[in-house]
Amino acid sequence: MSEIPAVGNPVRTRAILEKYRLRAKKALGQNFLTDLNILKNIVEAAGITPADNVIEIGPGIGALTEQLAIAGGEVLALEIDTQLMDVLDEVLDPYNNVQVLNEDVLKANLPDLIQTKFTDPSAPIKVVANLPYYITTPILMQLLKSEIKWSSITVMMQKEVAQRIVSDPGVKAYGALSLTVQYEMDAKIAFEVSRNVFVPAPNVDSAIVVLEPRKVALPIEPTNEKAMFSLIKGCFSHRRKSLWNNLQTLYGKTPEIREKMQAALDEIGVDSQIRPEQLSLEQFVQLSNALESRDLR
Repeated sequence: MSEIPAVGNPVRTRAILEKYRLRAKKALGQNFLTDLNILKNIVEAAGITPADNVIEIGPGIGALTEQLAIAGGEVLALEIDTQLMDVLDEVLDPYNNVQVLNEDVLKANLPDLIQTKFTDPSAPIKVVANLPYYITTPILMQLLKSEIKWSSITVMMQKEVAQRIVSDPGVKAYGALSLTVQYEMDAKIAFEVSRNVFVPAPNVDSAIVVLEPRKVALPIEPTNEKAMFSLIKGCFSHRRKSLWNNLQTLYGKTPEIREKMQAALDEIGVDSQIRPEQLSLEQFVQLSNALESRDLR
């Protein structure tokens, strides 16, 4: 009896889609990856081992899930599309270390799922996902804002978004998303993925981004984290404006406010006429703290 091809094999993918009369749902950002080497490379980039608990977001028809099951300890896959549950039940039947839940990750209680669905909730928790382009940022923010100590988060996303996440100060792609992610994690692009390995093919290329907890802590912490993120968001609302003009939009233009803002900038040695994209994460923390100490609200 011949061995059944992996789910990520193009022939097997077509057979599954035909058997279940499936079409990728544009509203859910579905694109099925049909390159087995790339699937294995994603698992390798994520550093999946038998000691890991793995959460997969959006397993689709199970191509990546299968590879995670082969390499990992236990896999918990969250799929929002009810129509795919029977497909996943069939293709993942050979693997007794996989659970699939019909869940929306943005509504799921992840800490509770970790405690109740994994045999050893204390094992390293790694997230692996091929994220729908339209909802990449909300899902990332959900993961980063949770109290879960992720060992790593490895996600496929639109190449342009990936470049924004890993950008350094002074680069056009650098912005609020870069700072928000890098505040929590070290970020790198593991490799890029052509649009041509998907069915149907999306309009853009993708990239695999690996996020891991920061190895080097920031030398200074924000006195008010919420205020710092509001400052960052506000400063990048109008990218072409100077830092000074963005600060005036945020805090006001009265003589007293302007004097306090200038004093805060002088304290940290930043020129008011530079653009926000030239400030590092550390400088944004310093600026936020200097503004907070002057009670600018």
